[in-house]
Amino acid sequence: MKSIALYSCVAAISLMMSCESKTKEATLITVKNSLELPRQFETVEISKSAIHLNEGERFENLVIRDKATQTIVPSQFVDEDQDGTADVLLFQPKVDSKSEKQYELVVEEGQTKQEDTAYCYSRFVPERTDDYAWENNKVAFRTYGPVAQKMVEDSVAGGTLSSGIDAWLKKVEYPIINKWYAANDKDPGFYHIDHGEGLDNFHVGSSRGVGGTAVKVDTSYYISKNFTDYKTITTGPIRTSFVLEYADWDANGNKITETKHISLDYGSNFSKFEIEVTGTDVLSVGLTLHDKKGEITEQVQNGWISYWESQYFDSELGTAIVAANKADMVASDYYLTSMPDRSNLYTQLKVHNNKAVYYAGFAWKESGQYSTKAAWEKHLNTFSKKVNTPLEVSIQ
Repeated sequence: MKSIALYSCVAAISLMMSCESKTKEATLITVKNSLELPRQFETVEISKSAIHLNEGERFENLVIRDKATQTIVPSQFVDEDQDGTADVLLFQPKVDSKSEKQYELVVEEGQTKQEDTAYCYSRFVPERTDDYAWENNKVAFRTYGPVAQKMVEDSVAGGTLSSGIDAWLKKVEYPIINKWYAANDKDPGFYHIDHGEGLDNFHVGSSRGVGGTAVKVDTSYYISKNFTDYKTITTGPIRTSFVLEYADWDANGNKITETKHISLDYGSNFSKFEIEVTGTDVLSVGLTLHDKKGEITEQVQNGWISYWESQYFDSELGTAIVAANKADMVASDYYLTSMPDRSNLYTQLKVHNNKAVYYAGFAWKESGQYSTKAAWEKHLNTFSKKVNTPLEVSIQ
């Protein structure tokens, strides 16, 4: 599979280079928040090409330091183009409402080892057919590969034919993917039961799950089959990201090509989906309706849709899609059909230059995050404001 660079950025970065870059002074990073909301758990990307390195300095030796407290903050290097060297340095600033904060980019030899637990983690899972699974400290997801598809097509038990996105409901902050798969390998069905950390009781089938894609032609929705290939880009304390490839698929005579660039950052309930797509000017993104007894909320003007379930589960669950640019969310559709798993709450997103960008995620009441529909929807409004008003970052 060819190398693919992920073009993901939660913060908008404006770069100002110093004329005095030959000095040994720290590079100053100023992060400005223009909203009347405090900001945290939003990832800033510092590109290697945007800074000056003095002779003998290595990008991978840089650390981020809070200028006011002089403490090192967690960061993560990413090799986006997969050429063997890091291209980007990630960190998550904390900025009060309507204010700015300064950080320093410094070379610090012998610094205290940073927290390197891969809270943001993803991998291909061949021991469970061929899932691809990902998680952070709040949520977990998975989707399905070509072996699972072929098993269904060959009438072999245990397969899954779906490009939908599954939700794993976790209520602990530490990583659980490897633990649950290992336990399930010894005791089939293990992760379908809550042993104190959460469980997978979210049915996907051929639905869109939480953020699966489709193309609408006239009044019908057309979907792809399972992913055909994958590439893991990074895992770490701040972000995991990867790429899923799909075979060309047909939407009522229209040839659709699709590649999904997916990332999940620390502290967020939402995976970010950057979809490369041809064959359509509008991409549909869906939330499964399960037994159709949940409550829908369509806030197209604010750039999000949501589905709240209180009867399908023993607990309650909210799912949502949020547009990276709310102006790109042009419609929603409460789509009901007698076909199994095909009833979904859809949103329609504009495709610009063969690309559509959105966030999809969920909150489970038992996780203790957003225990009511009102609390969940308040968070959606806040989250949408933040992604539509990125932090302003300058480098001096």
